[in-house]
Amino acid sequence: MNLIGCLDKPTEGSLTVAGADVLSLDRKKSAFFRGANIGFIFQDFNLIPVLTVFENVEYPLLMVQNIPKAEREDRVMKLLDAVGMLEQEQKYPDQISGGQKQRVAVARALVTNPKLVLADEPTANLDQKTAYVVIELMKKMRDQFKTTFIFSTHDQKIVGEAEIIYTLEDGKIADRKGKKEGNRV
Repeated sequence: MNLIGCLDKPTEGSLTVAGADVLSLDRKKSAFFRGANIGFIFQDFNLIPVLTVFENVEYPLLMVQNIPKAEREDRVMKLLDAVGMLEQEQKYPDQISGGQKQRVAVARALVTNPKLVLADEPTANLDQKTAYVVIELMKKMRDQFKTTFIFSTHDQKIVGEAEIIYTLEDGKIADRKGKKEGNRV
């Protein structure tokens, strides 16, 4: 995930992500590339405790893209609506449930209109019912925003929902399985 997310560089070989040769990107260009092309969903949500739900979703737009205020607000509100968190926009992370935090994390990952979202164990801190709700939400967002989701997980709930499954062993692809009709993870 760190390689695909342009956080680390491979020690050998090559890696192309969203059409870019990752090895040719210096630190600054890697950061810009991530901001423009990749969203992240973290296992522990990584919401900023002193920011409201709205501000947590808006944050990537302030940090990596020069987006006018009216457009930022419109994007954030549309995504909060899409993930069912519009009524929670002024609450802080400690005032919402784990499932709601993950919905905010999904909205934050999508706010920059990325080509790719990397999700690291996105259901690990959720009960089974909430995990399925979040998985269905991500599938809906994938279809609505035409974004590819890549999950790193041990969670069989996610594995069973994936269209393509790569199994890694010792850092190498050991197996690939896919549904015939699926073209995105």
